[in-house]
Amino acid sequence: MNDKRILYVSSEVVPYLPENEISTISFEAPKMVNAMGGQTRIFMPKFGNINERRHQLHEVIRLSGMNLVVNDLDMPLIIKVASIPKERMQVYFIDNEDYFKRKATFTDEDGKLFSDNDERAIFFAKGVIETVKKLNWAPDIIHVNGWMASLVPLYLKNYYGNEPLFKNSKIVTSVYNRSFDGTLANEMMKKVLFDGLEEESADHLKEPHYINLLKTAIENSDAIIQASEVIDEELKSFIEAAALPCLDYVPKEEFAQAYQNFYLTKVLNEEES
Repeated sequence: MNDKRILYVSSEVVPYLPENEISTISFEAPKMVNAMGGQTRIFMPKFGNINERRHQLHEVIRLSGMNLVVNDLDMPLIIKVASIPKERMQVYFIDNEDYFKRKATFTDEDGKLFSDNDERAIFFAKGVIETVKKLNWAPDIIHVNGWMASLVPLYLKNYYGNEPLFKNSKIVTSVYNRSFDGTLANEMMKKVLFDGLEEESADHLKEPHYINLLKTAIENSDAIIQASEVIDEELKSFIEAAALPCLDYVPKEEFAQAYQNFYLTKVLNEEES
């Protein structure tokens, strides 16, 4: 992995949020890449239940200050950064007072999805890409984890399709069994199309439930990782039909070598190092 640049975009990362499959692999994968000589950047939302003082987050003024348009509204983008203790890993946090101030991640105290989760996902996707552009950091691989990051491939391939910085970047989406009940706002597709995307590219978002969000990500990816031992059969069939390079489930104890080989030989089409 010498000098390979891998951008990790995740809805959850330890130690900032509790351990689960997504948050753990979103920590372990970049740690592995760093140990093997690669370079990483990690992006996640700055949810209000992340303790800024404990984790020593601070705003990056030179990256903050721009506004992102979401459904015809200008929403200020705030970028914060922190370093994971004992690791050479920086984490960038996408923040906005309206979308991420509340002291929760995806649902309220009754377990009901926040009504603006669709806009939060749009803002997060655009915020990540715009920040990477400001950093002028061209990734070899962009690895997406979690449904709130699922619009990143769609925007990269369509809205930012002519951006030179990402010309040679390959997109990998990890598919997990961790989903949610119900759907996001019915207007989600309309809000995405407001950005000028072709209707066909956002077709699955007519019904923005978990499976369709992941289908949207898969359609705009270059490779897929099955990150949970068991995933929804409909998603499994969709992945097979997509005929993309796919890494089957690998236990956490064995993932490092498998991920490295997959990145190099199947995603970047290089010889193993």
